[in-house]
Amino acid sequence: MTGEEDARQRPGALTEEQAGRIFAGMNEVIRAGEEMRQLRTEMIGVLAGWGWTQDRIARLADVSQPAVSKQAAKHRTQGPPAPMGLALDQGDAPWLEGRLWGLAEEIAETVGDTARCVRHVDALARGRKRFTPGNVDALRRLVEEDLRVHRAELPAGYRSAYDEISRGLDVPPKAATAAAPGPESASVRRALAHRIQRDQLGEAT
Repeated sequence: MTGEEDARQRPGALTEEQAGRIFAGMNEVIRAGEEMRQLRTEMIGVLAGWGWTQDRIARLADVSQPAVSKQAAKHRTQGPPAPMGLALDQGDAPWLEGRLWGLAEEIAETVGDTARCVRHVDALARGRKRFTPGNVDALRRLVEEDLRVHRAELPAGYRSAYDEISRGLDVPPKAATAAAPGPESASVRRALAHRIQRDQLGEAT
């Protein structure tokens, strides 16, 4: 009997499926950390391209000035960045996904644990879920249900924001692609839209 067969048959032994789940959980955390570091690096480059000082960026990002200087130098060699609009009503999918994410977080914080979208929002924030079409559709359904069930607790602006986001996400892919903006990555655009949407909803309440 091989060691693998012995482990499979021995009472109380760890199964291959259990080991796979353990590693899957570890890999999610590691991958999320790497993705967040990459996003921070890209954001530093974006801000440097906008002319923010290295001291200012280092303080806000909580990184060393040499790290900021490295990213700033990289972006200087790539040439001046294309103008990037920060208006809320932009039609590309990453921007709309970021807005949906921000709206869902506002709902979760306003309603609390009874909000249907709480677990989904937490999974996105921790990197356990990605912005795949299926996950975005699932979040849309949860947000819509929360808006219906908790209508009395949520400001009317939440429903208006959702309707606008939902219409944008329903635009056929070709039209959405044609309206897509400059060279920023999808992750950067989601992060920016997420923050701007949350701030807009916070100001309206």
